[in-house]
Amino acid sequence: MVPATSRPRWVLRENAALGRVPDHQGLCGLAVELLTQRGLAPAEWEGFLNPRLATLADPLALPGMDAAVRRLLEAIDKGQGVGLYGDYDVDGVTSQAVMGQVLQAYGCQPRWFVPSRLDEGYGLSRAGLERFFAESGRPSVLVVMDCGTTSVAEVAWLAEQGVDCVIIDHHELSPLGIPAAAALVNPKLGETHRDLCTVGLVFKVAHALLKTRPLPEFDLKSCLDLVAMGTVADMVPLRGENRVLVRRGLEILAQTRRQGLCALMEVAGVKPEGGLQASQISYRLGPRINASGRLDQAMTSLQLLLCEDPQKARALADELEACNRERQSVESSVHQDAMAQLQSNPDWASQQALVLGSPDWHPGVIGIVASRLCRAFNRPCILFAFDAQGVGKGSGRSVEGFSLVEAMALCRDHLTGGGGHAMAAGFSLHRDQLDAFRRAFVQAARQALGEEPLAPLMLLDGDVELADLKPAFLDQYRLLEPFGMGNPEPVLRLRGVEPQLPGRVVGGKHLMFKLRQHGAQMDACWFSAPLEQLPAPPWDVAVKLSHKVWRGRRTWSLFIEAACSSAAADQS
Repeated sequence: MVPATSRPRWVLRENAALGRVPDHQGLCGLAVELLTQRGLAPAEWEGFLNPRLATLADPLALPGMDAAVRRLLEAIDKGQGVGLYGDYDVDGVTSQAVMGQVLQAYGCQPRWFVPSRLDEGYGLSRAGLERFFAESGRPSVLVVMDCGTTSVAEVAWLAEQGVDCVIIDHHELSPLGIPAAAALVNPKLGETHRDLCTVGLVFKVAHALLKTRPLPEFDLKSCLDLVAMGTVADMVPLRGENRVLVRRGLEILAQTRRQGLCALMEVAGVKPEGGLQASQISYRLGPRINASGRLDQAMTSLQLLLCEDPQKARALADELEACNRERQSVESSVHQDAMAQLQSNPDWASQQALVLGSPDWHPGVIGIVASRLCRAFNRPCILFAFDAQGVGKGSGRSVEGFSLVEAMALCRDHLTGGGGHAMAAGFSLHRDQLDAFRRAFVQAARQALGEEPLAPLMLLDGDVELADLKPAFLDQYRLLEPFGMGNPEPVLRLRGVEPQLPGRVVGGKHLMFKLRQHGAQMDACWFSAPLEQLPAPPWDVAVKLSHKVWRGRRTWSLFIEAACSSAAADQS
């Protein structure tokens, strides 16, 4: 039996209040409770609820920033060729788009390049560089974004070719040393800004350029729609400066004049009326931008972001929509195959970490499937896709308390390469090392996470009643957004609610109905509801709050995360 099929255990967060919290500083008690859970003292509430761009720190304080600004301004002044080389995910292509927009404002016309995931792999590669130079010529300065920190050999080769390299990256440093670049802007070299993704760092580089040489006619805030896209999609903590950038960026994205983003929102069914939420980037816009890079060439996504012609933008958005549908089909196939492997090897599923591989899997989707399995099983997961020569590209996702980068160091004897973050990383190995790597990786997980089974958990932020979800609280709840890493969307428990059934079934599997409790009621939606095995009412439900604007009116509803009979919950 695969553990993920069991019902998650509902657990109140350690800092969840057990009783009613009084109103404070004009905030409802429930809002006070949610702020306190996030480790915020009362003095910090105003800055969290109303983040301002004016609080952003001096960009010139970042490591490597002075050198980066000097070299870029030198290239601008001398009319030297500048190339932009970025990763193929949302963070990478938005970084290129922002950097290109800023350089163009200074009169520089950069040349763009995005490597092919299948042909050139992740990061700064000789194969990618040679194709770039063959297609566009060799630049004097190459700005490398969202990769390059560990590319010691590649940067040395660039120097031999007479190309200065400016690296803007947020990935972990290599034990092999730092590349001899003209500049390396990476917060891992310092003590601050360590949570910024690359597009956030590019924004800081742009800010530093404008502080050093102002352009009164250029408004850097116009780039924040792209900064929000990359920051949310890269799943970095939405705290501190990231929260400032994303909150303001979502406002600008809702009013964006970028033809590509307007077309993308149209095909994705994202309506900006009333504002946008980070989840619409995570689940609607981001996957479509990522789709082309996962399956083929991410240049389509970059072209969309740069496009100024409405008709061409719509054609590019339609192309990404088709790529995304294909990606979903491929992803579903890989997920089914991975689950079949676990069913056939139940001892793997019972271990503290999951390591699976196949020559039939597409390397572009294994990260998404690893993330799904990680959430379902509540344990670290790595999936490898092997080519005809037995070379495996792996993608891993982790849980709190277990660093993939630290585990990678413990298992390095079985790997040919790897890098990334504590929670998401890439691995490479030969197929004959898979079993040995699995044993070593599982042992590392046991040491870090303990021997007890890692049952799936449903973490609850508190118990509420429908009457608590009054307009004053809901207005304050919106100020807690954007939700994401570091600021999780609250999951609230309602006890003893009465579902008004049979409700309405949408799409053959989603249930729309009302919940009632003590005279109060609210619309609810249960995605992929067990329509043939609904719990006996009354229910205890774990819910998230959702809002939308229709014809100028904002409405709120509940999304059911899990539900059980109240009688069964009392016995558990």
